[in-house]
Amino acid sequence: MRAGPARGPPRRHKGLIAIAEGLRESTESWGDLLHDCRRRGMRDPEPVVGDGAMGLWKALAEVFPAARHQRCWVHKARNVTNALPKSTQPGATKAMQEIHNAEDRAHAEQAIEAFAKTDGTKWPKAVAKITEDWEELLAFYDFPAEHWIHLRATNPIEFTFSTVKLRTKVTRGAGSPTVALAMVFKLVESAQDRWRAITGAHLVALVRSGARFENGVLVERAEAAAV
Repeated sequence: MRAGPARGPPRRHKGLIAIAEGLRESTESWGDLLHDCRRRGMRDPEPVVGDGAMGLWKALAEVFPAARHQRCWVHKARNVTNALPKSTQPGATKAMQEIHNAEDRAHAEQAIEAFAKTDGTKWPKAVAKITEDWEELLAFYDFPAEHWIHLRATNPIEFTFSTVKLRTKVTRGAGSPTVALAMVFKLVESAQDRWRAITGAHLVALVRSGARFENGVLVERAEAAAV
């Protein structure tokens, strides 16, 4: 994260911290990138949000084992609907929205149970994509409610890569991997200025200090827990 403009109250923004050439999101490629982040002084992130690419999660467990895992709801919803007939997709989409938009973890878990009860018998593979990953899908409830909108999905990255893909198609290739990586870096570097500022930025320091949240509400500060 980087500091906001000098005038007015300070704000915190999402920001680019690393970019590297990789091989099909492999564990080795992710491991190299994460090790580089650690060498440059990065501590274990609190939550890490990502899709179902196993390479990331395996490398994360090795390099930043204390990091919490949060699965992206946009990717998960897409995976679920792709496993269903078109006629049932609107209902499944609504059910998943009721899960990740629930006011607290208890209601989210109840919505998961309702989804499994309604569609589990007829569409077990689709429902299993939710029930088997429910802990990582609901990890955001252990962070400030103001941050939930940022933690439920990897949208900033996805939107940025859409722009990158469009630009690379127009240029019809960059000539070499080095030039391609440089072009992608400049595109992402430019895009980060348009990323949404973090809601409740003042709570980031509390999260990093070890404060405990339940259903988005602060219940214990780190110093109080140490007494």
